Formats: sequence, C-alpha cells, structure tokens
Amino acid sequence: MNDTTPRTMRAITQDVLGGPEVLREAELERPTPGVGQLLVRVHAAGLNPTDTKHRQTGLFLGGPPPVLGWDVSGVVEEAGLGVALFRPGDEVFGMLPYPHGVGSHAEYVTGPARAFARKPSTMSHVEAAAVPLVALTAWQALVDVAGVRPGQRVLVHAAAGGVGHVAVQIAKSRGAYVLGTASAAKHDFLRGLGADELIDYRSADYAEAVRDVDVVLDPLGGPESLRSLRTLRQGGLLVTLLPIGMPELLAEADRLGVRAAGMIVEADHAGMTAIAHLVEEGALRVTVADTFPLSEAARAHAALETGRTTGKLVLTVR
Repeated sequence: MNDTTPRTMRAITQDVLGGPEVLREAELERPTPGVGQLLVRVHAAGLNPTDTKHRQTGLFLGGPPPVLGWDVSGVVEEAGLGVALFRPGDEVFGMLPYPHGVGSHAEYVTGPARAFARKPSTMSHVEAAAVPLVALTAWQALVDVAGVRPGQRVLVHAAAGGVGHVAVQIAKSRGAYVLGTASAAKHDFLRGLGADELIDYRSADYAEAVRDVDVVLDPLGGPESLRSLRTLRQGGLLVTLLPIGMPELLAEADRLGVRAAGMIVEADHAGMTAIAHLVEEGALRVTVADTFPLSEAARAHAALETGRTTGKLVLTVR
C-alpha cells in the first residue's frame, strides 16, 4: 500500500431502507484490494435508478447496502496480486460487478481489474463516471444479445433516459435505423444524437404506429414488453432490461412468431474497452444532466427520483 494512502475514507452509507433521507456521509475503513483486484481512488461516481431501488428495498442485496454505487471513474491507487492490465496512476473507468460489487459512492473502492478499462483521455472523470452501467447495458443488449447489423430497424424505449440516449448512439454506430419513444420536448435532443424517427408516447400509441422492427430495447418491462412485441417483424427480437414475468412474455412472443430475451448487465472489460473506443472516435457521448458533491448524495437521489432527468447524474468525489 502507498504510505500516503489514508486508512479511512468518506463514504455514503445507510442503516435502514427508505427514502433519500436515510443516506448519510460516514467515515469508513478504506478497502484493501484482493487477488486480481484494483484499489481505485474515486474522482466521480455515476448515479443510476438501480441505486435508488437498492436504497429503498435492498433489492438483490437483501438489506441496506453498506455503500451504494456501481459506476466509477478514478485513478488506480494499488493493484492487487496478479493484476497485469493496470498500474498505480492509471486513469480507469468501469462498472463494479452487478449487483454484489457495489461501493463506488466513496473516496476509494475495490473491484476486479477486468471490471475496468482505461478512461478515454477526451473525457473528464465526471463524464466518464456517467458512462459505464448505461453504456454496458446498451452494448450488451444491442451488440452481444441482439447482434444489431447495418440497415436493421431498432426501437429504443425511454430514448432520452440514461440507457436510452446511449442505446440510440450505439445502434447508430452499428448502422441501424433508430426509432425512439420520448416526450416531444426531448425530440430535438435525440435527433442531435442521431435518432431517425421519434414517437411522442403521450400523444401516439407506438404499438400502433411502429411496425417491422428488427430489435426492441425495452427498459420498461411488464405490460409494455408485451405491447412492444407487436412492433416486431417476424423473427424480430425484444430485449427487456426488466426480466420479470418472462414465462408470459416468452409465450406471447412464441405465439406472435417473434423472440424475447431478458438480461441484467454484467461487468465487462471487453465491453468497456469497446465503449471507450466509441467515445474516442466521437461516436458516443453521455449527457451529464447535473453533478452533486458526494456529501449531497441524498439530494442527488431525490433529483433522480423525479423521473425528469435527461441523461445522467454524477457524484463528484475529488
């Protein structure tokens, strides 16, 4: 360990499940990297809807998380035994293994070396911290699962949201014709990202207006997943990011002659590296809607829960 590395750190923690008010800043013991892990000095950490769900319900963690946060951008402080990809001083960004690798809303975090990639030099730490979870989700859904190809028609729901506005750009980078659902006020924003056709879900029924889609990216789940199947061409694929009620969805997809798949994002060095290349090529940018100091994490959670954010919220740590 670096002799100058403190043995404690500031972190956002909670003792009970509940609203944003349960979050508090505390001084905790700084983690130590294990075999194959990095200790990263956090400069900025992204905030995602799943953070608020875990704060409220414990979700996959089974209780109050000691420290929330999966998105991170920072500098390698220490490399654990067997790590050959990175050295102390390297600037990295990544998503900690979901869901149990939580902990980036702190001054230091540990995680597997292969959960990280080198931060693009063209991005600040704040911008980089906004990228990992949403970009990996979109990349894994559109590239790994759906295999989007040039000329295909891709429908992205909630296209102006965190995952959605990145998915629009990734689909365009694959040569797709991109349709998106969003309120009319966000259409200009999405056209600026390359969306070809937009549907105002408040004034039009996308399930009636859209046909012959090859791939649907669905972060909505439930009834909207079932309705979205109607937009697909024969053999088309819906990828839902809320894989709840899959037996009913799969049965309806089979009845209609289409396909459905449910996925949860995974930490992924190769995916992060591919995303970094898209950023460096100018094919991908993530919109940061606002930033909050680490000490104001509760205020950031409250802002995210309004549902009115275009892009991402980021906690600044250094």
